[in-house]
Amino acid sequence: MGKINSKRKGKRGELEFSNLCKEHGFNTRRSQQYSGINGDADVVGLEGIHIEVKRVERLNLSKAMKQAIEDSKEGEIPIVAHRKNREEWKVTMKAEDWFEFYKAWRERNER
Repeated sequence: MGKINSKRKGKRGELEFSNLCKEHGFNTRRSQQYSGINGDADVVGLEGIHIEVKRVERLNLSKAMKQAIEDSKEGEIPIVAHRKNREEWKVTMKAEDWFEFYKAWRERNER
C-alpha cells in the first residue's frame, strides 16, 4: 500500500474510532495533528487519555504502545485503539492503568 493510501486508511481509522466514542456518548474528534508531528493524540476528547489509533492488518503493538506512551502528556493514560478489517475495535493499555480502571469500577459498583 502506498503512502497516500496508508494515510487515508489512518484518517478513516481515526474517524471510525472517534465515531465509536460518540456512539458511546463521548464528544471526540480527530486531532489537528499532521502525521503525529506534534505528538498529539490521533483522537481527542477523552480527558486524561492519549489515544493512538491504528487501523492496519499487521500491527506492531509494542511499537504502537511505545509511541502512545512517549507522546502522552503528564497525567495522561496512553492507549492504542486498533482493529483489522472485519474485526471489532480493541483497546490496549498498560496493565497498571487497567488495574486502576478496574479498581475504580469495582469501588463504584460495590456501593
